[in-house]
Amino acid sequence: MKERSAWKLNGFLALLIAAALLVGSILVLASNAPGEPSPVDVLGFIVMLIGSMIILTSLVVVQPNEAKVVTFFGRYVGTILDAGFWMTIPFSHRKKISLRVRNFNSQKLKVNDAEGNPIEIGAVIVFRVVDTAKASFDVDNYEEFVEIQSETAIRHIATQYAYDTFGDEQAVSLRSNTDEIAEQLMRELQERLDVAGVRVLETRLSHLAYAPEIANAMLQRQQALAIVASRQKVVEGAVGMV
Repeated sequence: MKERSAWKLNGFLALLIAAALLVGSILVLASNAPGEPSPVDVLGFIVMLIGSMIILTSLVVVQPNEAKVVTFFGRYVGTILDAGFWMTIPFSHRKKISLRVRNFNSQKLKVNDAEGNPIEIGAVIVFRVVDTAKASFDVDNYEEFVEIQSETAIRHIATQYAYDTFGDEQAVSLRSNTDEIAEQLMRELQERLDVAGVRVLETRLSHLAYAPEIANAMLQRQQALAIVASRQKVVEGAVGMV
């Protein structure tokens, strides 16, 4: 499915035409008030009345940052993207799709990092719909699709890197390289969400911590590494002075 523009006409002009048809149908009957109306007048009254009713049922209001997906008897005919008051195809179904920027805050996911340590990780995903046809017809529910694919991408990224490198400055870690991790998460997530017509605007890690069962052990490890590093600096300074 690809998004395309639906046929539309200015709604105020269509409303004026409907009012003219309605007034014309009344005048047709009023012109034959003294006697019985002729079959031609009755036919004209019915046609103009039906025409005005059809126009009235085809009017639609589109709010800013909103789209109307138009389907006609099960066939996609286009999308109205321009905000305003419009007339579209009569007897069609119009589904509202929001084009506003949205935030999705994932839950705290418990996964194992590249070294097998259990960690807790969460992220904020900023996205918006850019293709209403894909969002409406290629996936069942694009909002749930974004949530599920976001959590899947977060889990996949978390398993590729260690939580911390413990002094190895060249290695990429989840704690030290948050910008690089966020960019990679954004690229992977965009590949997953292209099918739903969704564009990812930004991704950020909102939570990153060791799981409670190993948090104390990892804290002691970090403290020990810090003590060793500080003593090494003292020794290097003393040797340099000598």
